[in-house]
Amino acid sequence: MTRIDMARTNKLGYAAVLGMEAYSSKAVDKRLYELIKLRASILNGCGFCVDMHATDGAKHGIPQRVLHAVGAWQHAKNLFEPKELAALALTDAVTKLGPDTVTDEIWNAAAEHFTEGELGGIIMAIATINVWNRIAIATEMQPPLDDKHPIA
Repeated sequence: MTRIDMARTNKLGYAAVLGMEAYSSKAVDKRLYELIKLRASILNGCGFCVDMHATDGAKHGIPQRVLHAVGAWQHAKNLFEPKELAALALTDAVTKLGPDTVTDEIWNAAAEHFTEGELGGIIMAIATINVWNRIAIATEMQPPLDDKHPIA
């Protein structure tokens, strides 16, 4: 059970995040988008979002081996395309913000694979999932478990 339902208690703020979601989901390739969302959610420890994006990734045809490897992508590089590796490194850096996180090396590696517009979309996607992770964790959202969302 959630502590509060942000969609009900804070409609305008929630709508703003939905707007970010709508933009970034169209700005980034679907497979890459799900990998980004899954990786940031793993880093942030958001069980609700990890469940959602692993499930959504599978529905979008991402192989289970790839989805499982997102948690340790640095040690399973052969399962990802070079541009996915660059986006995952950027996701790690933007999610773990600090003085030495989004280095020139990480940025330049991503810039080799993406245009400025694509990079902007990826940054928006990373920022958006980080907002969702914080909302879900703060409100103690749990993965759904019902007929539409069975365990197996």
